[in-house]
Amino acid sequence: MERIVHGTPVYGVGVGPETRCAHYASNRDVIAIRFACCGRYYPCFRCHDALADHPRQRLPPGAFDRPGVLCGVCGADLPVRAYLDAGDRCPECDAGFNPGCREHYHLYFGCDGDR
Repeated sequence: MERIVHGTPVYGVGVGPETRCAHYASNRDVIAIRFACCGRYYPCFRCHDALADHPRQRLPPGAFDRPGVLCGVCGADLPVRAYLDAGDRCPECDAGFNPGCREHYHLYFGCDGDR
């Protein structure tokens, strides 16, 4: 349910040491996202839905300059805007991120991930 990843609590189902979970476990599934509703990091929306006792809320554009995406490889707590601008690689350690995550931006970020 909770795992400490680089000093940050990450909540989810079967969370591994680099934030992979039972729902997304490829070698590029290495981020966790802070949800606006609770301020907790989850590897994915499915983990939030399975464990949280409230509906999820997207991070609003006004929060995009604050940390909100944790790289499970290096532990960088990236501002949302930096994560969105980085594309498929961590701007701190160059670890590969799953490009398929873009399909879910509308579930995590207000304005459908627009910057």
